[in-house]
Amino acid sequence: MLTKITKLRKVLHQNPELSGFEVQTAERLINFIKSHCDAQIISGIGGNGFVAVFNFHEKGPTIGFRCELDALPIHEENTFNHRSKVDGVSHKCGHDGHMAIVTGLLFWIKEKTFKSGKIVLIFQPAEETGKGAFKMLNDSRFKQLKLDYIFALHNIPGEPLHSILITEPGFSAEVQSLSITIKGKKSHAAEPENGLNPALGISHIIQELTKLNHTNSESKNFAIVTPIHIVMGEKAYGISPEHAELYYTIRTWDGQMMTQIKEALLTIIKTLCESYKLKFTIDWFEYFPATHNDHECNEYIKKAVDLLNLKVQHRPQPFRFGEDFGWFSSAYKTAMFGIGSGIDSPALHHANYDFPDAIIKTGIAMYTSLIENLLKPNKKVL
Repeated sequence: MLTKITKLRKVLHQNPELSGFEVQTAERLINFIKSHCDAQIISGIGGNGFVAVFNFHEKGPTIGFRCELDALPIHEENTFNHRSKVDGVSHKCGHDGHMAIVTGLLFWIKEKTFKSGKIVLIFQPAEETGKGAFKMLNDSRFKQLKLDYIFALHNIPGEPLHSILITEPGFSAEVQSLSITIKGKKSHAAEPENGLNPALGISHIIQELTKLNHTNSESKNFAIVTPIHIVMGEKAYGISPEHAELYYTIRTWDGQMMTQIKEALLTIIKTLCESYKLKFTIDWFEYFPATHNDHECNEYIKKAVDLLNLKVQHRPQPFRFGEDFGWFSSAYKTAMFGIGSGIDSPALHHANYDFPDAIIKTGIAMYTSLIENLLKPNKKVL
């Protein structure tokens, strides 16, 4: 089983697809699943997403395990044989490994004889843009599954191989991306006083937005407002420009603080643009709600760790990165945990990162332990 799943992981790594374009990835996985079991496949959920459903005879809990289909727009620097075949696109977040773990469950499930309940393997598109989980969540066919619990994992470089990272109460931060477009008035560079050059305005905006940072991760007011990209004018030395663009991400622990930061940001931009007689518009995009861990689900994870005798690390705060699994946690009992992918592993989203095949077995073991605990005879839905 591990040989087949590891081979599948490497094929997925060689053939990455960007968010919203995971057509061949979904098709490859569906064909693999159909060739090894008779699970019910429901495709085209929320775009290229699909589920594989294993039904048992009697009523019981419905448990979901989610993985992500999409890759990133990053050129791979690795030279191993399974390196990406697609120029400028690669699996640099480990989604290929996450898919392998969830798919690998089918070999274990088909050998079991559970009397009650339902297991749903969830293959979600477009995680990297924050759109996939939202679309799946709002698909009527997904709602009809009536899931009681949904679990997910993420590999974590820099942590000991096979270690399990548990966070309470949440796994990842709330993240909002935005662009600020500012318009002044163009003029000759020799006569800037006859125009409205946005340079001073945007420099003041950047300084004031920096003051919104609250970097103490132990505080409920934690917030990071990060400038990502700046555009102003063009390389035409006779022109004093009129156009500028600022790109930012905001990260907080919850929606309430996110709302406060957004309101403060809007006030700063409005005040300063009025002061410099500039016009502005704001575009909000790539929103990732905070991933909250249900207490009951976290307890099941802790029990699985104990039964498997794995090393566990309890984190007092979530990770700072965004994860659109938060959409699921807004509607279901969910929990997400981390698996250490090695102290010396390159970081996520780095050009030389690769998912470590060694932790595929660990991920499958965690999930199967959760299933056995939740689908015990006479287990009732809470």
